[in-house]
This record gives sequence, C-alpha cells and structure tokens, in this order.
Amino acid sequence: MPGDSMAATPKGPQKVRIDYNIDKPTYDQFVRLCSSKCYAPQVAVERMMKKFVESGGQF
Repeated sequence: MPGDSMAATPKGPQKVRIDYNIDKPTYDQFVRLCSSKCYAPQVAVERMMKKFVESGGQF
C-alpha cells in the first residue's frame, strides 16, 4: 500500500552536548560523589536540570 514504506518510527530522545568551565576540585568531588552513588555524572546533571525546570527554576 502507498505510504507503508514511509511509516514513521518514534525517535529516541535527542541529546545536546553542553560545555561549562568548572574548577577542578569541584568537578573531582562531584565525580567522586556520583561514583559512590553509582550515578554517571551526566545522568546526575540531567536529573538536576530536569528538576530545576519542573520546579520553575527553584531547587
């Protein structure tokens, strides 16, 4: 049937690369804490950003 080969498949979430300058001691401590809690640092940052947005800019 026409159009069957053009069926849209759902796309996964798009990812955006961010770049920030963070002082080394703060970054190292953050990475150590993430490791101790079994979180990847990017997952922790993503969750914090989501929480910040959902709360209207409040932590």
